[in-house]
Amino acid sequence: MLRRKKRSPQTSVVGLELDAGHVAAAEVSVDGALTLTRGAVAELKPGTMRDGEVADPIALADAVKSLFADHELPTRVRLGIAHQRIVVRTLDLEATLDDPKALAAAVKTAAPDHIPMPMDEAVLDFQPLGVVNTPLGLRSRVVVVAVRREMVERATAALEGAGLQLEGIDLSAFGMVRALASEHEGAVLYINVAGLVNVAVATADGCLFTRASAGGVEAIAATLAERRGLTLEHARAWLTHVGLVADLDGVEGDPDLVTAARSALEDGVHELADSIRTSLNFYRTQDAAETVELGVVTGAAVAIPGFVERLGEQLRLPLEARTVAAGEDLDAGRLTVAAGLAVAERP
Repeated sequence: MLRRKKRSPQTSVVGLELDAGHVAAAEVSVDGALTLTRGAVAELKPGTMRDGEVADPIALADAVKSLFADHELPTRVRLGIAHQRIVVRTLDLEATLDDPKALAAAVKTAAPDHIPMPMDEAVLDFQPLGVVNTPLGLRSRVVVVAVRREMVERATAALEGAGLQLEGIDLSAFGMVRALASEHEGAVLYINVAGLVNVAVATADGCLFTRASAGGVEAIAATLAERRGLTLEHARAWLTHVGLVADLDGVEGDPDLVTAARSALEDGVHELADSIRTSLNFYRTQDAAETVELGVVTGAAVAIPGFVERLGEQLRLPLEARTVAAGEDLDAGRLTVAAGLAVAERP
């Protein structure tokens, strides 16, 4: 977790995910697995976020304040962030370190050689992955995360402006992995497709790699809206209605609009696959990279028929749609990452 604060007497923590086009809040129960008990999603005004970063803290504060008031959610939150300028590196430190303070000191010493930003401008955190046997002997493997301080401060200011108590700030990718933790023994690819595309590779020990990029469902909807003169809300609805499974002749609606929606989806999945493939190829260049044999997908995309299957075909990788357990009246796809952020550790 990038930033932690002292616990308050309030017991319930709400996971809060900032996406390019919406904010999602989730409250969960834990009994061997996560179950979404309450959740809500609010669309954000254009310009509030830019590529996952807070561009207008006041507009974000207003949206979050209304969301929590309308749904009477607890005000203690754990925030998840995802944007393209977050740096994540896996490091194998020269000594096996059991002392947390010594491990933190070793990370601080090694990080400047691997993090492409001034350390005095960064918020730095790490997650231990245990001791590994390398060609150079036993090493302590850690995942190091660095975010520019100004980005964290803008997000913090927005939440404080909304009257929320910040329990901590975490990577949305870490929340996604916690929410969808796989029992597979090897490395698993996790993908959240919403306004941003958030990709992570993780094992049972923890997250090994993550990268966020543009080009999610919001980008596909925006393309359709521009081509056909629709609002974003209507464009999203048409994407879900048309999907990638049914024969176009059997889909109700204006034939030209149905064809345009299918075309936007096909182009969008192709571009998304290229982006994910680029991220995977970058991950594979790392010394500690493990073979990825399967993946799971969550986010707004899981509501679009055939989207996950088509993406798996493009990537030549078995993919399955997955969300946290939730009631029928909750948008589990868009709330899954927020649900994972509501807890500090895997169930």
